[in-house]
Amino acid sequence: MAVRSIQQPGRRPVLDDLDKRIIGALQLDGRRPYAQIGRELKVPEATVRQRAERLIGRGVVQIVGVTDPLAMGFQQPALIGLKVEAGRLNEIAERIAELDEVTYLVITAGRYDLVCEVVCEDNDHLLRMLTDQLADIDGIRSTETLVELRFVKESYQWGTR
Repeated sequence: MAVRSIQQPGRRPVLDDLDKRIIGALQLDGRRPYAQIGRELKVPEATVRQRAERLIGRGVVQIVGVTDPLAMGFQQPALIGLKVEAGRLNEIAERIAELDEVTYLVITAGRYDLVCEVVCEDNDHLLRMLTDQLADIDGIRSTETLVELRFVKESYQWGTR
């Protein structure tokens, strides 16, 4: 299972134009051979390989198979905004991150302390997730569930222009 943890603020890798062009090529198709990317970018395959491996090793890029939850039988995706006890934010976030249904979790500023996306098989699964799993996490003060009716846009091609 591919799980990505975002780097904490602070020192981040510096990306040059070639790094960004390689990332852009991988965003289009992460399975493309480095030799093909090298030809398109007019750089040696070894350069593309070295840079791509460095980007992957540093956590800048992750090569994964992205699935369509609906095609996989998960017919009820939802977003959940959570308000939690302030002193327990990280602890509660870690507990929520352990739930299999949670595909995305962020700490936010504003109306909610946390926002997560879940994928559930159907409304009954979503209800069990809310009333059994989330309800068992001490320190959650309130939740608001936003049921996703239709995907309009989902993009993994950004940050390289």
